[in-house]
Amino acid sequence: MPTVPARKRVIVLDDDLGLLKAVGRLLRAQGVEAELFSSVQDFQSGAELRRAICVVLDIDLGGESGIEVGRQLVAKDPAMPVVFMTGNDSEGTRQVAMEGGCSTYLPKPFSAKSLIEAIEKASAESAGRNQEALV
Repeated sequence: MPTVPARKRVIVLDDDLGLLKAVGRLLRAQGVEAELFSSVQDFQSGAELRRAICVVLDIDLGGESGIEVGRQLVAKDPAMPVVFMTGNDSEGTRQVAMEGGCSTYLPKPFSAKSLIEAIEKASAESAGRNQEALV
């Protein structure tokens, strides 16, 4: 299985507590610090974005739009990769997610490998964007 660079942080926002805890365990097993949030309000008031490789967002957050949260993130920090996940996969949802700044789109259920690969991709994108900013 691929591995994510150690001493990195991934922020995860999902209102499904079971999935949130499982993703947290998976990331910690990969040596990644996981910052977990189950509500948009907690995320907006407590997420330490400056230390994150990426943000993993559920699209349907109990009546709130993860896509809108992702758009706000990308507007504030275009270099922040956003990985969207959803249990309601459709072509329309996928298209809206991609237009909203999505780095990777993961339909639920997804494998541990696909999540780690999405985070690796996001980490590489983030590193590349940060290098471009230095030039």
